[in-house]
Parts: sequence; structure tokens; C-alpha cells
Amino acid sequence: MSFKSILRDLKEVRDGLGGISKRGWSKSSHIAPDHTMTPSENIPQSPWASLPPELLHEIIRRVEESETAWPARAAVVSCASVCKSWRGITMETVRVPEQCGKLTFPISLKQPGPRDLPIQCFIKRNRATATYILYYGLMPSEMENDKLLLAARRVRRATCTDFVISLSAKNFSRRSSTYVGKLRSGFLGTKFTIYDNQTGSSTAQAQPKQASPKLPATSYTSGSITYELNVLRTRGPRRMHCVMDSIPLSSVISEPSVVKEEVSSGETSSTDKENISPSLLDQPLVLKNKSPRWHEQLQCWCLNFKGRVTVASVKNFQLVADIDPSLDALPEEHERVILQFGKIGKDIFTMDYRYPLSAFQAFAICISSFDTKPACEG
Repeated sequence: MSFKSILRDLKEVRDGLGGISKRGWSKSSHIAPDHTMTPSENIPQSPWASLPPELLHEIIRRVEESETAWPARAAVVSCASVCKSWRGITMETVRVPEQCGKLTFPISLKQPGPRDLPIQCFIKRNRATATYILYYGLMPSEMENDKLLLAARRVRRATCTDFVISLSAKNFSRRSSTYVGKLRSGFLGTKFTIYDNQTGSSTAQAQPKQASPKLPATSYTSGSITYELNVLRTRGPRRMHCVMDSIPLSSVISEPSVVKEEVSSGETSSTDKENISPSLLDQPLVLKNKSPRWHEQLQCWCLNFKGRVTVASVKNFQLVADIDPSLDALPEEHERVILQFGKIGKDIFTMDYRYPLSAFQAFAICISSFDTKPACEG
């Protein structure tokens, strides 16, 4: 049996499983929320369930390796929906974004991105509906079948502004299973708090080997964002600091790292990372703006976005880790861009993120820049 015929038969199996929501199999532009995945114990056992485990592993492995981009990658989600045995093996086969650089199940949006290369996305702003949609890909496609990852809607209140974040661009109810968290700003729009409606799967401390399709629900504070006030109205871009409560500083410092200590002779000695105070390495990761340079000819501040940003905007930024000088971190660890965001057209912005941030955390940080901050601009 050829590989194409296997995929064709999978489609027939999909169409025959009436108990499984078709949204879990569709090639629509958004990741299917968890409620579309029928609990494994209720999934009907199809004839495919009797396949030998070795053959089943090989089929799912080939599907996972061949379907690398959306919407074709929906076939991997389909494999997890066939029956209980297929679901288990798919969970074993699909790796987390940190290891494979791909987004497959909804839980992938709460897991750290890859270490080597960033995951590239873009955001579309709709001013009329006050919504912001995160898509998977370099830029909008001509076919407009881009993969929707997350959506946010701005809700202004008397003393604050909420950005409700969902897996669906049509349902922002906090009672819905598509609700994944929110971003809340203070009265001045200079301080924000990220609330995650899931468990700590987005932390860089937890490093599971597989990407589970499930999204267990709890709630906790994931991080905070602060924009510095520019009281003197000095010339320069916005400045921000992001404290990621769920990510330790140690996640951005490679092994081995050393800390400099003064000794009685006045000389400097180095101590391995193992001897550094745990409280220093376990403190939350803080992200700060990468310093731009002033371009005399253009008369503006500039950053090297490597072609991913094409329009000058006060919203454009790059974030790097704020590492204590006492830690003898490598130069590239100080300069490595963990998140970058910038404008490429009318109401279209790129968002590229990498480890240790998740897509959800990166998206929350980026949409904070859309709230009005006249007191922070030069």
C-alpha cells in the first residue's frame, strides 16, 4: 500500500467517525481547540486499531515527517483522532516545539519555542472590531488560508483594559474551552499582567518529550510588562521590561557559566554555575529592549530585523535577556533576540519568537504595544 493511499484511507476513516467533531480534522485556518478532541476512552475503535504497533509507528512517523506545514499538518491531528491506540502513538511521536520547531496541537502554543531558529508568525489588526489575530507563517498568503494560532479582543473597562486571548477568532467567552488567557493593563496603559488559563506547561523548567494534544485548565500569572515613563519627553523609542514569572533566568544561560568573585588578594576568580547561588539563577527571567542605533541620514532609531520588518513604527522592538553583570554569560547570550515585533504594512505586523518564550507569552507581549502610551514616547 502506497503512502498516498494510506492518507486517502485516513480521510475515509475520518469521514466515518461521526462522534469526532469535524473541526478537529478540517483544514481551517485555526488550531482546533481541545473540546473538539473526543476523550480517548470514548473514541470508537475502528479497523485501523488492529494494525501491528510497529507498522502503526511507521505510518504516524511518516505522516509527521512529511506534513511539515499547515494546512497539510492537519493530517497529524487526524491521526490522533482515529482511535485510542493511534492517539497514544501520535502523542509519543510528535515532539515539542523546542525540539522540532513545529506547532501541531493547541498545547504547542503554551510550550517554549525552538532554541536555534525562531518560529515566524504575523499579526493582523482589525481596528473596527478591536481584534488581533496571530497567524503561523512569514506573511499573509494570497490564498488567505493562513493558519490561525491565537486571537485577542480588546475590552476597555473603567479602570483598565483587557485583551482576552482565545484559540478562536469568533469566541472570546471566558467560559469557553477556547479561552486561553488574558492580558490586563493598568489605568495609564504602562503596566500589564499576563494571565494564563492553563497549567505551567509554558515554563522553560518543564521539558516534556512529547506534545500532548490536551490543554488542562487552571489559572496563574505568567508574567508582567512595564513601559518606562518618558516624563522629560527625551527623544527615543519606547522602553519596556518583561518579567516572566514562569521562566527562570537559568533557561537563557548555557552550561558551563561562571560568576566572578573578588578574593582577598584583589584578583578575580571564576566559579562554575553549580556554585552560583540558586536564588540568582532561579529568579524570573527579565527581558529588555535591545538598544537601537541612531541613523543620522534617516534621522531615526534603527534595529536589524533581518528583513522581517519594513515599516518604521514606534511599536517595533526586539527583546533580549537582561542578565546580571555578575554572571559571566557569553556575549551571544546578552545579544540573542528572544522576541521581535514590527510593522510590515497597514495593520500587519510580524512576530518572531524563540526559546524560552511560548507563542502565547510572545503574543501577549506584542499586543501590549497596541495600547495607547503617549507618556512613554519621545
